[in-house]
This record gives sequence, structure tokens and C-alpha cells, in this order.
Amino acid sequence: MPGADPLHVLAGFGLNRAVSELMDSIYPERDRSAWIVARRPPRATADPFMPHGFFLEEELSASHRLVSSAVILLTNRECPWRCLMCDLWKHTLARSVPPGAIPRQIDYALGRLSALPQQVKLYNSGSFFDPGAIPLADYAAVAQKVSCAAHLVVESHPRLIGEHALKLRDLLDSSLEVAMGLETVHPEVLPRLNKNFSLSVFAKAAGFLRHHGIAVRAFVLLKPPFLNEAEGLEWAVKSAEFAFGSGVEVLSLIPTRAGNGALDRLREAGEFAPPRLPTLERAVEAVLELRHGRVFADTWDLEQFSGCAACFDQRRQRLQQMNHHQIAPPKIGCRVCGDP
Repeated sequence: MPGADPLHVLAGFGLNRAVSELMDSIYPERDRSAWIVARRPPRATADPFMPHGFFLEEELSASHRLVSSAVILLTNRECPWRCLMCDLWKHTLARSVPPGAIPRQIDYALGRLSALPQQVKLYNSGSFFDPGAIPLADYAAVAQKVSCAAHLVVESHPRLIGEHALKLRDLLDSSLEVAMGLETVHPEVLPRLNKNFSLSVFAKAAGFLRHHGIAVRAFVLLKPPFLNEAEGLEWAVKSAEFAFGSGVEVLSLIPTRAGNGALDRLREAGEFAPPRLPTLERAVEAVLELRHGRVFADTWDLEQFSGCAACFDQRRQRLQQMNHHQIAPPKIGCRVCGDP
């Protein structure tokens, strides 16, 4: 792989068994889930009847209007997959929530927002269509709780897309959108993320949803592990192209973050570094130029990607302008850091 550590090259030619063993100790080929879990920091204490977060934001809708969007971070059982870059498990439970808990969480959050939203995102640290996370018996109550909004977004692993999505769709008064983590189409990196799906599985899931009148959103990682800065940008754009070609209408670009234990270990080994803020700007610009769908930069905790306090606020505002208007404003051109 271009930009790979020299250790990988040596191991690839079989020149040094010790090097291969060292690589395997950094990130093993087998039992990756166990390796990932073993490096986790402690899990937070979570209440099955309380969401672990909720807030209002503005998002550009399919009709290109800015709408109020309620994001509700539901508390439920941890996802059955152990993805290399995931930190969402920190606010999950080791067991399934009891029936009725999820509707109570939604009711709690909506009742404390300053206004009723036009859109609701139910993000649950895993897959909405995992019955161990969201009980099927709660679907009707969930649909009733979000009836104030015209559009609902839920998230799911591509392997869980099927009849459960249709059941939820049929219970809603609103339109439905399903967000799926594509992450990357890099042929070597995607398998190493431990996502346990192929690109054909993602495309099939997206096609199923579109066929049944359900909108599709994709999450794409900017600079996942094992890529340098230039490769991270290149493959984010390639991943966006694949997503749009599979029927995705909304694409969220997520700068890859450390802090889950596994990525911190890879960072120590020189196999990962978070992307720089100007790279996120360039990625959004490049994907906007594809002109295939709406593109949003994930701006949560954005300051950690900035290396320059002098231009940070301007760059954050520029990303927000791109999110809201889908047009790239003039570049910043910071005199302090020299970044465009």
C-alpha cells in the first residue's frame, strides 16, 4: 500500500518472521474483536430509561431548506460488531433495554428541547434494526413519539437492513431515512476496520432501501487508520463516489478520532493519526464538486483537528457554511499556519 510502514513491506516479502510477529502484535489478523475490546477504557454508567444526549441543530433538508433537527442519542445494548474505530460503545449497556425504555427516552428528550423539531435523528450507538438494541414491540410507540417531525433518521449496520426497516416505515407518518457506515472503499483498509461487510453488501442494502422508498445516508471516514493524509483525502472522495453510485442521497464526512483505546494503540505504532482540519475542508469541497447529493462535515469536537488557533474559528464557520449551503466559500489562507 502506498505510504505503508516499511515493516509491512518486509513482512510482505517474508524476509523477517520477527517483523511479521511484531506487526501481528500491533494489530492481529485473527481475533481482532478481542484485541479491540481488550484496549478499551472503562465504559460509562448508563441508565436504560435515559438518553445519554440530545440537542437541536440545523440541517439542510432534501428540499434544500434549513430545518430544525433533534438529535437523540439513545441508550441501549452495545452493537454486536466491534469496529476498530468505534467509540460509541462508551455509553451503551451490556444488556438489552426493557420494553418501553426507548419510547421513554425519546419522550424525555423531546420534552426538554426548546422547540419541536422538523426532523428527528435517533442515533443509538449501533443499529436501530438490531432487536437486542431496539425491541420490535417498541416500534409503534417510537413512531408515535416522533410524529411531531416530518422526517426520521435512524442508523443501521448494512447487514441488518430488511423487513424491520419496512415495518418501521409503515408505522410512521413521516418519511424515513436510514444512515449506514460505509467508512471507506479502500480494499485493504475496509476489511481491517472489522466492520464485517463487503461493498456489495452495502450496495445491496442501499438498493433495498431505495426500492422501498426509504432514503439513504452514508457515513464516510476521513483518514481511517493505515492511510496518510493525502491517501485519506483521496479515498474519502472515492468512497463518496461509491456511496452516491449506490443510491445514497446524503453523505456525512467524519474525521477519524482517537480515544477508543484501539486507535490510540495504532497511533503509538505509527499506523494512525487524526486528519488535519484543512484536510476536512478539502474533502468536503471535493465531494461537493461531485454534485451527486448533500454533503455534511461532522463538526463535533472539531477543535481537536486544528493545529492553529488563529484560523480555527474561521475554518469552523466555513465548514458550517458548506453544510448549510452546499457551496464552498473562499479559502481561508491563514498567515500564521500557512494553510490555504
